[in-house]
Amino acid sequence: MAGSPVPEWATQWAHQTEQALTPARNVIKPILSSWWTLGIWLTINLVSLGVLWWDFEKYNQNIPSLMKFVWSLVVAYSGLFGLGVYWFTGRTQLESDSLWKQGFRSTSHCYSGCGVGEVIGITAATIILSFSTLWVVALTFFLAFVSGFALTVGPLIQEGVGFKEAMWDAIWSETPSITIMEVVAIGTDLLVAGEAGWTSPLFWTALLFSLTIGFFAAYPVNVALIAVGVKEGMGNPAEMDGGPSSSRSAAAD
Repeated sequence: MAGSPVPEWATQWAHQTEQALTPARNVIKPILSSWWTLGIWLTINLVSLGVLWWDFEKYNQNIPSLMKFVWSLVVAYSGLFGLGVYWFTGRTQLESDSLWKQGFRSTSHCYSGCGVGEVIGITAATIILSFSTLWVVALTFFLAFVSGFALTVGPLIQEGVGFKEAMWDAIWSETPSITIMEVVAIGTDLLVAGEAGWTSPLFWTALLFSLTIGFFAAYPVNVALIAVGVKEGMGNPAEMDGGPSSSRSAAAD
């Protein structure tokens, strides 16, 4: 369309992708449109958070506060899935470490920050600002990058790293992961609930669902970045003691 801010090739690609995924949407959308689905999902997530915090208090008090915050957000977004990722890759009782476990921890760190930006972006742009779809996407992308970078830059600055160096490290290591995560997550949300109003259950269930899909998309990216040395990979939680060095390790993903 002449004068459109979106390139024609991007519009065509989006249309082709939507057509290819229509069968999956036709299966998923009715399930996510139910108030029962939203209620059950939120209940599971709250119970999963309770289990997580119980484990922190009883068995894993030494996990650094930053990582407790990260894991709390991951479980709040993804419920049992997030709790499973924590249980098998993030507890101090981890018997052995591996690249795939580092990948889950690194993705979780990225996911927690980006999720904050995505939730704020989509809800604020839709409910408060009544933005068009294009501006909802633009604001959500922007806030996801800001919050994702902040969760990496902030702890590094607290440990004495200069802002410029910390910001460069975040851009270099986080941009591929955040980009893939947000393209897939926002795309999924638009595909499933692009026309849904915030008063419908589909608006909220699709948001939670899309966040989790974004995690799956970003996981292989994080594994690859760790494997080639772009990311250092998060430290073995069995070696964390909650001290300053552990906070630095948690941020160096």
